[in-house]
Amino acid sequence: MEHIATPKVENVHLLDNVNPRNSTVGTLYITTTHLIFVSPEEKEELWILHMHINLVEKMPLTTSGSPVRIQCSNFRVVTFMVNRDRDAQDIYTSLAQLSKPNSIEELYCFQYRAKGDLPQPTGWTFFELSAEFQRQGVPNKHWVTCNLNNEYRLCPTYPKQLMVPASATSDVVLGSAKFRSKGRLPVLTYYHAATGAALLRCSQPLSGIKGRSPVDEKYINCVLESNPASKFLYIVDTRPKINAMYNRAAGKGYEAESFYPNTKFVFKGIENIHVMRESLAKLVETCELKTETMELFFQGLEQSSWLKHIKATLEASIFIAEALLNGISVIVHCSDGWDRTSQTCALAQILIDPFYRTIQGFQALIEKDWLTFGHKFTDRCGFIAGDPKEVSPIFTQFIDCTWQIHTQFPQAFQFNTKYLLSIHDHVYSCQFGTFVGNCQKDRGEYKLSERTYSLWGHLTNTADEYVNPLYDHSSKCDILNPSVSPQNILFWRGFYCRFEVGTHPREPVIDLLTLTQLHTASLEDHAKHLTKRVDGLRSLISNAKATGAVGAVKKFLPSMVTGKSSTEENETDLDRVEKRFVDLKTALVEKCQSSKM
Repeated sequence: MEHIATPKVENVHLLDNVNPRNSTVGTLYITTTHLIFVSPEEKEELWILHMHINLVEKMPLTTSGSPVRIQCSNFRVVTFMVNRDRDAQDIYTSLAQLSKPNSIEELYCFQYRAKGDLPQPTGWTFFELSAEFQRQGVPNKHWVTCNLNNEYRLCPTYPKQLMVPASATSDVVLGSAKFRSKGRLPVLTYYHAATGAALLRCSQPLSGIKGRSPVDEKYINCVLESNPASKFLYIVDTRPKINAMYNRAAGKGYEAESFYPNTKFVFKGIENIHVMRESLAKLVETCELKTETMELFFQGLEQSSWLKHIKATLEASIFIAEALLNGISVIVHCSDGWDRTSQTCALAQILIDPFYRTIQGFQALIEKDWLTFGHKFTDRCGFIAGDPKEVSPIFTQFIDCTWQIHTQFPQAFQFNTKYLLSIHDHVYSCQFGTFVGNCQKDRGEYKLSERTYSLWGHLTNTADEYVNPLYDHSSKCDILNPSVSPQNILFWRGFYCRFEVGTHPREPVIDLLTLTQLHTASLEDHAKHLTKRVDGLRSLISNAKATGAVGAVKKFLPSMVTGKSSTEENETDLDRVEKRFVDLKTALVEKCQSSKM
């Protein structure tokens, strides 16, 4: 509570983003976890989690009061008009401190306690790296488990368990790690069993202008030998070539083909974290434009280059996927191998493996290529006060790219877009400990699995909300090949502008389909219950006919079934009743089938 100067401010105006002259009057409350705006007259409540606040600004004083503008990581933007400037200053100071804690221990996940029947351990054991590798078909005669990183001495940002070529000795593995930035040597992340091709990820080599490492070169040759069906492998540097050349001058750089025989080197031109940060800022600014002219919006969208970056990321991912399908192993890196590398490797796997397009599989993919292999969530998402230059929307970009593929192949995904939004929002909320920390070593030291709840456990409790009604279980689309032509790279309005309130708010068709599907499932369950009752009554009739106890069973049958009143004499035997049960059961089955159409 020490950061809350003024916990309650009355007579605050919530301004309309489209027409600032329209406003809602209410009371603003600041708690240790949320900013809450309550308007009794409008019967409206607005809750904003402190951790979702990306930027808070105290705007210049006006004749109407002192505006405080809040921009959130889930792309909500609100402006409050506060009567007293002192109150506005207190609100600004409190939110600036509460939204950027000074330490990991102050994050919301360590305070959060789930309501209901969700046990704290739920979700923490859903993913096991060894089990995922076994699903892929490794270890095998070409790929083996390496235990050199059991105590994180080889590479502190990698998992303990690494999969390396069977022909690589311990000395070769150690030598390769020493020649790679942050010790992130090439290790297996995906094995394509159908072709024998492997996808490896790493960081840039410490080559400098003329440097080389015979041991690293030998290790890369071991990677090549692990795929006997191919005579060469690709090394994909996801960076623009000029960036890689600049890093080479600084003592790092990229592999020289002359030192790595039987390799083909490819640059993919995805910009760095600083460019992406500025790009998203421009996109958000464009979305906030209070103008009705299409020209200004499209101009802002183009100048942000956001869709251009989405396209570049997808193109690199498609290249990797096609190489694996053609039986060619691929080694992917950027600078340190935890940003663009995570994006492209994960997207390539979505394209070629249907498992990663299921709810369980998508969780496993994020656990493996983002969490286990060390994407720096704490730094990139700005969970705590630190260097703002380390913040970048890398994971946001991945979610957008996944949506682009989902839009082109909606029947190929078990989950809907609401699932993507929920994961993205909870990454930034820090309500769950799943994404806290920069690597697995960090998470182990924080004891997150013991002290916090898992996002995957929470999503399991509400799994019905995230099922895609268009998902085709028998779909033949095992391999996805999305189009990256400019007209097929879309602006995701439901992501970046989802909090817009218009006169006619649009409910996505997919949400209506989901509700219809849930209603149909409910009707089917009820039909099964009725069918079971019908079968029970038929059995009762059959037994009565066999034993001659017809009179005893008549009193259990409702008149709506027998077709006779309670005082009416029975003119026939129970055959008529039994036939009516058969007709009723047939009608129930037909109704269920028609509801699915």
